[in-house]
Amino acid sequence: MVQKISLFRTTIFRALLFLLLFVGGIAPASALFVSPPKDPIPLIKKTFPSATKIAEKQGKIPVWRIYKDQDIIGYAFETNDVAKIPAYSGEPVNMLVAIDPQGNYLTAKVLEHHEPIILAGIPEKKLWAFADQYTGLSVKDRIKVGGNKSEGYVAVDGLSGATVTVMVMNVAVTKAATKVAQSLGIIKKQQTIIQPPSTIYQDQFEKADWLQLTGDGSIRKLYLTNEKIDEAFIGTEAEHIGNIPTDQKQDMFAEIYFALADVPTIGRNLFGDADYEWLVQPLKPGEHLLVVLGNGYSFKGSGYVRGGIFDRLQIHQNENAISFRDLDHNRITDLYIAGAPTFKEMSVFRVQAHHELDPGASWQLELLVRRQTGPLDSLFTSFKGSYDMLGKYVDTPPAIVPEPELSLTQQVWKERQFEVVILLALLSVLLLILFFQDVLVRHPTFMHNLRHGFLAVTVVFIGWSWGGQLSVVNVFTFLQALMSDFSWDLFLLDPIIFILWCAAAVTILLWGRAVYCGWLCPFGALQELVNQLARHFKIPQFELPYAVHERLWTIKYLILLGLFGISLDSLSMAEQFAEIEPFKTTFLLKFDREWPFVAWAAFLILLNLFNRKTFCRYLCPLGAALSVTNNVRLFNWLKRRPDCGSPCKTCAKECEIQAIQPDGVINMRECHYCLDCQITYYNEEKCPPLKKLAHKKRRDKNQDIPVVVTE
Repeated sequence: MVQKISLFRTTIFRALLFLLLFVGGIAPASALFVSPPKDPIPLIKKTFPSATKIAEKQGKIPVWRIYKDQDIIGYAFETNDVAKIPAYSGEPVNMLVAIDPQGNYLTAKVLEHHEPIILAGIPEKKLWAFADQYTGLSVKDRIKVGGNKSEGYVAVDGLSGATVTVMVMNVAVTKAATKVAQSLGIIKKQQTIIQPPSTIYQDQFEKADWLQLTGDGSIRKLYLTNEKIDEAFIGTEAEHIGNIPTDQKQDMFAEIYFALADVPTIGRNLFGDADYEWLVQPLKPGEHLLVVLGNGYSFKGSGYVRGGIFDRLQIHQNENAISFRDLDHNRITDLYIAGAPTFKEMSVFRVQAHHELDPGASWQLELLVRRQTGPLDSLFTSFKGSYDMLGKYVDTPPAIVPEPELSLTQQVWKERQFEVVILLALLSVLLLILFFQDVLVRHPTFMHNLRHGFLAVTVVFIGWSWGGQLSVVNVFTFLQALMSDFSWDLFLLDPIIFILWCAAAVTILLWGRAVYCGWLCPFGALQELVNQLARHFKIPQFELPYAVHERLWTIKYLILLGLFGISLDSLSMAEQFAEIEPFKTTFLLKFDREWPFVAWAAFLILLNLFNRKTFCRYLCPLGAALSVTNNVRLFNWLKRRPDCGSPCKTCAKECEIQAIQPDGVINMRECHYCLDCQITYYNEEKCPPLKKLAHKKRRDKNQDIPVVVTE
């Protein structure tokens, strides 16, 4: 049979308390159990005496920002705005919490509470003293009330007689502080697997006795010996208080069985059909029943005697700490199930819906054990028993695994993954061209069309669509990063630029700077295509004498040295002077800029109508920077003959950027790897040494005297 604590008994208790207070000279008032709310602003000013401004609360999570002049020196918030957790009165304890920009607690003050235990029996100053313990701790700390520091937790002293109240306060403070710190970016939000709550199968029931339910884990047990209790208080003020004699160390201190009673197989077998229906009938959606059966140390606690407060019993699930009041409790007088032992205490507790208990997830029952250290003071520690619901009792939806939070770099690469794939494919094509260049140059028409098509893709996609134009400023940035705190994140934020720099580095190591400047530089490609168009329409071309041309090479190296010197003093100033490169105007801003920049870029482009790649040859500081490492290249695949340069000058005259010296040697610092010289090298109609060799072969063939054989 089950006896419910009636509302009548609770009303009588409160009426007697009212009468005692009245007789004792305390005037009855409607605000008897209410702590008048305090204004948070004076408390904030006291916490931040040097503050010059307190900004109004704002944001999805309301927070005061405290300034000293222009600098933020701290943040303050009310727990009710962030984590509203009901205490025993049914109303939350509202607290003001202040933290510094690093996430350290500066203060925690009670603004308002409705706790009868505090107002009727415990001075509020003790509640304030409890809150003062947070000062100096961090939002990153895992804080628990009572016990010793262990398992990565920071322990704060509890409050005798108001244990659960301060536990609720602790959860409110730490949960609110964590949310605020996450919203401010002080700590990172942890990505966890989202497990939708399970639901109990209400239509499934199996007949079982006590041995079966305890044997398969449907009902769990927390068993404590006297020795374990004594060990828990070692190192505290209560270490030598109430110790048990040695011969009784292994005796039982507490034996508690617990389970969720709204599971039909558990509840019906324990209580019988009638009492089970009576217990579960008042349950609202999301509410559950906890059955607790115990011998030895009482799990109800002294608070239950005073006012129906169960200060020795809690259940925990994840970050939730669930306590119970008198209205959540039903006392059990006997059990229906066969084979059950006799228990001194038997109770059923209602777990309210706002606690959001998931019946299918693991949870723990916590028993608080107290030792009195003085007339009013005591210490306690806690012991937990775990409960894992059997899968056959609940319907558990599949877990939702959220995608891990991407860093800014990862987000950028994900957004541009299509462009990255296309660029990598383009680079693969370029590698194939380089590896099979000796075959391709034997087909001049195909090779020219292939090159011009590749250059068009470089201009349109790499340049205008993706903004993948390297600059000498990137070189200076990289050098400064090497000399300071190097971080790849700085360079990974632009995938196209990063890949192009990697490609430039690899090709410089293998073939020199020629490959990037001749194939992958968008502005270089644009100049060459403009010049090719001009040649198609027979626009006259001019070339400087080689002696003048050779001296004009030095200009770009002087520009590079000047910009490098400026960058050592100011990278931003070097970037301004680097506007001699028309790259930003042409590709990043697409000529949407002040007229001097547009005029300069247009002049350099139109100059290619008469002279190929003038900017690249004489002014480009990026080309100069890349050519510095030219001597480290591993391969030299551009073939030459002994006749090249002496007496043959064909390739030197045909080289449209004059990278072949009069002696026939290719200056790889100036070469753009267009492969025109290689086309000539294999062309028997254009290469004089090949023409001479072919003529000799024909002559030798004509001079052959046929041999007449007679019988």
